[in-house]
Amino acid sequence: MSSYFLDDRGMIRVQGPEARGFLQGLVTCQMNKIAPDQPAFGALLSPQGKILYDFFIHQAGEEGFLIDVPRDLVGDLIRRLMMYRLRAKVDVSDVSQVIGVLALWGDEAAALRAQGAMPDPRSPSFGWRLIGPRDSFKAMPGQDEDASSYEARRIAFALPRGGLDFAYGETFPHEANMDRLHGLDFHKGCYVGQEVVSRVQHRGLARRRIVRVQCGDGAPDVGTPILAGESEIGVMGSSLGPLGLAMLRLDRVKEAMEQGLVVRAQDGRELSVEPIAES
Repeated sequence: MSSYFLDDRGMIRVQGPEARGFLQGLVTCQMNKIAPDQPAFGALLSPQGKILYDFFIHQAGEEGFLIDVPRDLVGDLIRRLMMYRLRAKVDVSDVSQVIGVLALWGDEAAALRAQGAMPDPRSPSFGWRLIGPRDSFKAMPGQDEDASSYEARRIAFALPRGGLDFAYGETFPHEANMDRLHGLDFHKGCYVGQEVVSRVQHRGLARRRIVRVQCGDGAPDVGTPILAGESEIGVMGSSLGPLGLAMLRLDRVKEAMEQGLVVRAQDGRELSVEPIAES
């Protein structure tokens, strides 16, 4: 079994008799499916339907939930939730100093379910997540070695990381593959940005997607433009060794393949793009 303490994650507690309903009207995931052993992956969008924050939501007690979010977004997300709270009977607090999350993978990790570990809701085969005391996770040995293993695994499973593989406030959920990572529920009621998400889903308007790319000479740096011929078709995201993620225009990738054009980074390194499923 391998494990990695996700030091870059923060934790927000939303507590109160109306907590579930309050979040249901805001987030992209279905709150009514969240149970003590079943977290959800979701986001809070802008009214224009773009991702402001992506996160995991865990049930914590009868009337409480923990939002596992990038730590540098905790303060801003709390302010946003308080803005929406109005008269809802909920309390919102930052518990990042005491509660953390540990990522686990390997055959033995399944045995930790009895201790509260839960499959990653984006892709259960990716691994497990365990919520617990932050200090005890931080003190675990071997974290530097497992950091590279975790990152390589995340990229291999094509799980985007906000702020690295896509920009907050500029990216639609479909572009970050949230529809394919169980982060969008298309049958729940209204939430912020829901009309835009539904329109993209029903019309198949996702023009960009994050996809896996490979480069035999080592993948380019984050932010490197990607070209087909002389036309820019996307931008490089995170990578480790030859494998990486990139946000690409699907129509331009298809045109490049049909025309036999080489897909390359701006520095000239050729890239191979994995087959792209239809939107």
